Amino acid sequence: MRAGRLRPTELVQAHIDRVQRVNPLLNAMVADRFDAALAEARAAEVRLKQGGELPPFLGVPCTIKEFFAVTGLPKTGGMLSRRDSRPEQDATTVARLREAGFIVLGVTNAPEGGLWMETTNLVYGRTNNPWDLRRTCGGSSGGEGALVAAGASPVGLGSDIGGSIRIPAGMCGTVGHKPSGGLVPNTGQFPDILDDTSAFLGSGPLTRRVADLYPLLKLLAGPDGLDPACRSMELRDPASVDLSTLGLLPLESNGRVRVAESMRLGVRQAAQALEDRGAHRRSAELAGFRHGFEIWSAMLSQASSLPYARILGQGKEISVVRELARHLTGHPRYSLDALIVTASEGLAELLPGLKRRYLEEGRVLRQRMDQVLGDDTVLIHPVYSRPAPRHRDAWRTPFDSACTSVFNVMQCAVTVVPTGFDSRGLPVCVQLVARQGQDHLAIAAAAAVEQALGGWQLAEPRPLAHSETWGQVQSVRVAEGREAWPPR
Repeated sequence: MRAGRLRPTELVQAHIDRVQRVNPLLNAMVADRFDAALAEARAAEVRLKQGGELPPFLGVPCTIKEFFAVTGLPKTGGMLSRRDSRPEQDATTVARLREAGFIVLGVTNAPEGGLWMETTNLVYGRTNNPWDLRRTCGGSSGGEGALVAAGASPVGLGSDIGGSIRIPAGMCGTVGHKPSGGLVPNTGQFPDILDDTSAFLGSGPLTRRVADLYPLLKLLAGPDGLDPACRSMELRDPASVDLSTLGLLPLESNGRVRVAESMRLGVRQAAQALEDRGAHRRSAELAGFRHGFEIWSAMLSQASSLPYARILGQGKEISVVRELARHLTGHPRYSLDALIVTASEGLAELLPGLKRRYLEEGRVLRQRMDQVLGDDTVLIHPVYSRPAPRHRDAWRTPFDSACTSVFNVMQCAVTVVPTGFDSRGLPVCVQLVARQGQDHLAIAAAAAVEQALGGWQLAEPRPLAHSETWGQVQSVRVAEGREAWPPR
């Protein structure tokens, strides 16, 4: 565009066309602003002709997870009770993207309330994986993962409190980065609670290429004066990393989650790619790592000022039993996924002794991980126990998100990068994990893995034979008011 070979209107229109082509199959974008985006693209063309100092990404399209406030677009959090929510100003991160010249195309789907790894809710329906429509795209930034993987968006803004950037990136085969805890402000994001959990919540990008991460982080990082957990940190350039001084800690499992061989192979391939560039393997004991899910749950509960049952009820605690009964009568107000998560949270609170134990284990593990990773080491770990499961199948293994969630409460910087595909053609990705404040190490290691193994490849969604996809059926029926829960 700067050279005049491509106009912003052409770039924006190309992505709109792609969204319109793939979204009926994916059900990933849930509200658009295409007319406004094209108007902004025309304004960008005028600025380009005028010259002078220009925003760095003038005219580049992007998409935003529906949990972030985008002026005039829905911010429901996937909740029926919030279906009419329309924020009047942008979230801090959205405003920073716009100031840098990005053009927002629309907002994308996420699970109700955000605390589950499958993207489905009673407002918009279910989002499908672009590599296989029968499979989950992950969550909670699942709409972003699906659109970026399918080439419908070059940049997606997601958020991650237990894997919500990394799981969709891993299952859809994109690049994703969960920033260090406190690096990027979370202001303006559902559920609008800036308590101590904000230190564990990372707002960050999903992209096609690792090279895009550092320029985007530079835009997004830094205090806004509103999020108390966000603070100034030095953000170093990944290009400054000398891979010959990099330490590697490959861990194919946390010692408890049963990890598929294809995911283990991805870890080995990533480690070998970095070794081939001079990095050195190291070994270390991480006591407590196998209890990653329990540590995450205990530390998140300790930091939260509002239980999940009250977040769903917008300040008033919902009754899980009563809401399950509404499902039986055919008039649900909350998704079954959200109710199961709520019930599990309530059970955890009944065991205060265990909570104290895992809080202490978490404190010790954080100290140990900071010591082991230091300023020169990355840990390589699977994003999940297996490639993208079939829809609803993740409920068979609800604790496998320990692969990602433990790194939130450790406040680590984590980059996800593709390493290839399994025998069924499903993407395989790995996490490169660095200590808090060492985002450049994770990104540099991911860039080397991408260079060696190929990185992102375009997903071309194909219709399922003999039937419509769940996403199509449900989105139509919900929009027409005929059905509030996906057909079984």
